[in-house]
Amino acid sequence: MAHLKHRIPVKLRHNWKLVALCAAFLGLCWGVLGSGMIRPYVTVSQAATAQTVITDLTGTKDLFDTSVAHEVRLTFTDAAYEDMLSEYLKDGEKKYLEADLTIDGTRVPSVGVRLKGNSTLSGLTWKGQSRQRGMPGGGQRRGGMPGGFQPPEGFQPPEGFQPPEGFQPPEGGGAPEAARSPGGEPPPTGRQGDGERPGGGGFGGFGASLKGEEPENLPWLISFDEFVEGRRYQGHSQVAVRPAAMGSTTMLNEALGIALVGASGEPTQRSAHSAFTVNGRASTPRLLVEYLDEGYAEGLGEGVLYKSLASGSFSYKGEDQTGYTNDFKQINKVGGQDLQPVIDLVKWVNQASDPEFAAGLGERLDVESFARYLVLQNLMVNFDDMAGPGRNYYLWYDLGTKKFKVITWDLNLAFNGDAKSGVNDTVTMGFGRGRPRQDGQAQPPRGETPPQDVRQRPQEGGAMARMGHPLKERFLKDATFKKVYQEQYRALYAKLLGDGTASGLLDELTASYKLNEKADIAKADTEARNLRTFLQTRTRTLRSDKAISGAA
Repeated sequence: MAHLKHRIPVKLRHNWKLVALCAAFLGLCWGVLGSGMIRPYVTVSQAATAQTVITDLTGTKDLFDTSVAHEVRLTFTDAAYEDMLSEYLKDGEKKYLEADLTIDGTRVPSVGVRLKGNSTLSGLTWKGQSRQRGMPGGGQRRGGMPGGFQPPEGFQPPEGFQPPEGFQPPEGGGAPEAARSPGGEPPPTGRQGDGERPGGGGFGGFGASLKGEEPENLPWLISFDEFVEGRRYQGHSQVAVRPAAMGSTTMLNEALGIALVGASGEPTQRSAHSAFTVNGRASTPRLLVEYLDEGYAEGLGEGVLYKSLASGSFSYKGEDQTGYTNDFKQINKVGGQDLQPVIDLVKWVNQASDPEFAAGLGERLDVESFARYLVLQNLMVNFDDMAGPGRNYYLWYDLGTKKFKVITWDLNLAFNGDAKSGVNDTVTMGFGRGRPRQDGQAQPPRGETPPQDVRQRPQEGGAMARMGHPLKERFLKDATFKKVYQEQYRALYAKLLGDGTASGLLDELTASYKLNEKADIAKADTEARNLRTFLQTRTRTLRSDKAISGAA
């Protein structure tokens, strides 16, 4: 219910007694006036639906200027922090606590901060306790995998697969005992790979070992307007503080992914490294990432932004909009617009015949932009995209063109799969090279026992839901749209890899990380070197792919 509470205006939350009194008065009116029908006629203007910005703090530096050092300091009471942790471990609610924030010397009192993430938090412990329910859907956490996912019985990782440091499979295979035992310690995070898999891949990518005793290492969402209505910082109502993932200290892989999406011309988020301190506890620099909030939506133009939720799906559930509360969250224009455009798209994608899909998709979706989205996820070997376990994407609905655009979100697992994946391969969790079948789904390497439906994830009640996304699958299955995808791939390969853009961006981001206090220079050099090797392997592999080279 935390996400619903945050939608309630601050003044309404703080003046609930007055609201209750008004409700009692209306009840009295009902008793006096009876049950006669009153027909309301409501006109909602654009100005009325937009959140009022009362204060927009300018700060001393552009928050996402990568050419300068940054410093972020959070201070809150131990009692409030412990209350927040207790509530999360008990029922999963990510409660905001009130904190004082200082950004680059500018003090911002009474901000709201809460935990951020889903699978990322499945390894969180505090005083030796962990939240056993773990993941969205209520599945038990086993082996640190999302939703309790375990490799199927008999599944053997491919040759060259590197499990996380300290990973010891129990007899008979499956998840490590510590990960499966109630109250046991979560598996350790992944390690740096061999250059083809910079983050190490495998089980450690989910449920990173996080401790409540170390708040400086936790993933945070900072809200400037949770306790002070109408306040923004440089146009932002929220900003995310990203955690280390897949064993990466510097988060250079995520920063590079964000930068490459921007270089492609597609909507992206800005990011920058910053020294980060919580209650005086210093840590290595963390990655600050622009959050897709109301201010971000305003920058996209005249339209509505929707976030896909990790707990949801892209399936039609009827016309009642309350049936989609676990699937999508509307970010802006709440009260002036609603979920109907998304429902219409979901229904059409799931029910249209193949000829109808081919003929009508261009009326509903920016086809070339979507092709570039798919190209970028493959090029960056990011399996946790719109079809992955996190359902990580946003939908932008342009009110002028009446078309949708898919926006990339959450790239902390980018550049962690197989650098030798091809243009038409389905990117997987890093278990190895997947040879594509004719239907576009991944097929394990030759000589391996294929998992039984590796595209499934457990859901509430033990039921299994397919990983994947109908829009992505139908798009790549259609010959005409597949051609658009390959055309966009050739263009982005030349623009991002062929001309050295990616390597140049990596150099800039590495230098930016090193500007900040407490930067781990040696670690940055190691992770940058591994990423550079990954990019070189990726460039060679794609250059020889017949979809790029044109070879028969």
